Amino acid sequence: MKKIDKISYYLRIYFVILSKAKELLLLIAIFFFIATQTSFAASPYVLPYPSAMPGGVSYKLHIVWEKIMQYWYFGDFGQYTYNLKESDKYLVEAKTLFEYNQYLLGFAALQKSNTYFAHVQPFLEKAKQDGKNITENQLALQQAAAKHIEVLQKMENETPSDFTWTPEKNPSSTLHIHQLIQQAIEERQKDL
Repeated sequence: MKKIDKISYYLRIYFVILSKAKELLLLIAIFFFIATQTSFAASPYVLPYPSAMPGGVSYKLHIVWEKIMQYWYFGDFGQYTYNLKESDKYLVEAKTLFEYNQYLLGFAALQKSNTYFAHVQPFLEKAKQDGKNITENQLALQQAAAKHIEVLQKMENETPSDFTWTPEKNPSSTLHIHQLIQQAIEERQKDL
């Protein structure tokens, strides 16, 4: 009788350990399922990390460097690359500034991004007219435009439509943020 009690005791322990192991495996499986969820973006294009921001010591140097680099990137593809990189940079700058409610600076950065983006396609067209293969560059521009639109739509949801900026000694001015964002989206939709 003692031997049967010992066996049943060990069997109970075995089944308890087995049920705990199943629970542990289930928890591990759930953890890996959640931890390895893939997030999908509308575009595989990757925007740069924010660089120097307005008000920082290095920002003025950064602007001078930007002007110097404009001449470093010569030729059709060079200017295409330069303008796209600058458009990306200023879009990220605008996004970051808007997140910190720096609407005046963000508005100016978005205007710069739009200006640079408007210069991208003409350089591709010129390269095409010169007989160069622009297939890869056109695809990269489409991906960039899709990523920009994704960021701009998010910005539109997180910013006020209008912002009145009132400086201390000058008259106030109204920034039509959503109007500028819509112009930016329309400009980029041309390249999709």
